Amino acid sequence: MDMQNMKLYGNNDMVKIDCHDCKGCSSCCRDMGESIWLDPYDVYNLTTSLGKTFESLLQKEVELHVEDGLVLPNIRMAGEEDPKCSFLNEDGRCSIHTIRPGFCRLFPLGRNYEDGKLSYFVLEDACLAPSKSKIKINKWLGVPRLKDYEGFLIEWHALTKGLRAFYEANADNDAVIKAVNMQFLQIFYLTPYTADDFYSQFYERKEKMYAFLDSLGIHLQ
Repeated sequence: MDMQNMKLYGNNDMVKIDCHDCKGCSSCCRDMGESIWLDPYDVYNLTTSLGKTFESLLQKEVELHVEDGLVLPNIRMAGEEDPKCSFLNEDGRCSIHTIRPGFCRLFPLGRNYEDGKLSYFVLEDACLAPSKSKIKINKWLGVPRLKDYEGFLIEWHALTKGLRAFYEANADNDAVIKAVNMQFLQIFYLTPYTADDFYSQFYERKEKMYAFLDSLGIHLQ
């Protein structure tokens, strides 16, 4: 994707992406492979709202995959002939809409990270809904405390980007990569979140992750 020619937006900008509650369309919830990945905020929302542990979600709704050496969870597609999101109900509607993952909230937008800042761009022709209208990005996302959320995303992006770069540079060191991935999963996903403020929990966990990396002499780019 050529980001140099891509128009970027802030969260207060208007963009033509409003599909008017989908009106029965669920195309973006079907046959998505491993692309609906989950960050810690998503897992916090799912586990605390549904009253499930991350391990229990792995039994049915969520799976793990490897992306550039980094192990990440994603929403599982259910069914072979018509693979669809595990949370899509029989009426083709999202059963977790109020706590849906950030990837789902974002679509059909993408995120751009540059110079420690976050902006958005439109994925042209990604959404099949006709006659879309303009809507403010912050309203489209519908995330409480959006400034805090975007700050978290910037920190999360920096960490995962740094880990991917480290894995690429140390692709022949399976033992270290495995140890880091296990600690990464334990800190950000397997250790249960409480219903208290997510952001304070995340930053405590981030410090713990960087302390672990420091103990191994790993300093991310």
